[in-house]
Amino acid sequence: MARALDAAPPGVVICPVVNEVAAIVRYLGAARAGRPVLLCGPDSVAVPVRELVGTFAPAAVLGAGARPPAGYAAESGAWVRRTPPEVLPHPDLGLLLATSGSTGRPRLVRMSRASVAAITTSIRGALGIDGGGVAVTTMPPYYTFGLSVLHTHLQAGGTVVVTRQGVLQADFWRAVNRHGVTSIAGVPHTYELLRRLPWHPERSPTVRSLTVSGGRLPDDLATRLHELTAGGLYVMYGQTEAGSRICVLPPGRLPEKLGSVGPPIPGVRLSVEAGEVVCHSPGVMMGYAETAADLARGDDLGGVLHTGDSGHLDADGHLWLHGRLSRIGKAFGVRANLDAVEHLAAPFAVAAAVPAGDRIRVVCETADRAVLAQVVAVVTGALGLHRLGVRAEGIDRLPRRPNGKIDYHALDG
Repeated sequence: MARALDAAPPGVVICPVVNEVAAIVRYLGAARAGRPVLLCGPDSVAVPVRELVGTFAPAAVLGAGARPPAGYAAESGAWVRRTPPEVLPHPDLGLLLATSGSTGRPRLVRMSRASVAAITTSIRGALGIDGGGVAVTTMPPYYTFGLSVLHTHLQAGGTVVVTRQGVLQADFWRAVNRHGVTSIAGVPHTYELLRRLPWHPERSPTVRSLTVSGGRLPDDLATRLHELTAGGLYVMYGQTEAGSRICVLPPGRLPEKLGSVGPPIPGVRLSVEAGEVVCHSPGVMMGYAETAADLARGDDLGGVLHTGDSGHLDADGHLWLHGRLSRIGKAFGVRANLDAVEHLAAPFAVAAAVPAGDRIRVVCETADRAVLAQVVAVVTGALGLHRLGVRAEGIDRLPRRPNGKIDYHALDG
């Protein structure tokens, strides 16, 4: 890798990465060398690497084994650009991540080195991560949540156990016990899987805490996990554009603040403007990049991010989210927040709500007709909708993206 970086002209380095030590070391080495790094998944995930090369003209692609595209040469397991790029990246640029909902043309989040370091320190403070912390990979590092687990523990001098096994596989739990993992991170779907397993904490006695972000955890499951871990569940809220974490609910406040995502982490301030949550943070991105020319741009946002989420702050400064401003459906002309619909259905089944013409479609992981009828009754009753305005249907498993979030585009299709 060092030879490839030495041979490459100035510019961004693309690093396809999975949960393997060699891939993570390539990323860390490129970052240590002062290169802006574009982290992405393998070609089977989201945007193909060659498309990223064609759009952003990187100086090199690390860990590339196939034949290089035109204008690049193979060098020490990498593609190295033969000539300097026409546009050099901004000197503050440190990290590029694809937004989780990106489709079609690639769109990247531009993070400065300073913002990555600052938000990592803030997250460590909010979660109490120190040199004794042992994390395990549960999400790919090209997703902001998975990457933040890596960054926080390495910055603290802790340990990260790298495995490609998932929480339903016995080898995952063998690794947890062998290495004394102290914390497990996941999205709500991760913990739905653990509920089905079911997970018995006494079989993994070193695990002291669980962290969840990436969507709302059903209240009953949050309460259960809080009890199983003796008060070790951290409910969080974040966005890729804000450097991963914005809020953390201290476990001691969970019973009385059930449903809240907590106060902002150290160094972050929140406001609510016209119902939209606005984040003021050193972790806010510099802006988006859709072309190579965008890589040279400076800080477009000045540390202020309009999140696109609706919510309110209570008297204690805790944030309560209401849903995405864009996640709105209509049933016979009546507007309904689709995230609120899913929350209403959650006690009965894991569910996803999507618009369906002049109706709302609720897809549930159940084949029980009685449960589906209950979902329709509860949703229409709570939102004041006509019963024909909501259609509930069963499915074996909801489609999900690699980060565990529901793939709404697949449901729309």
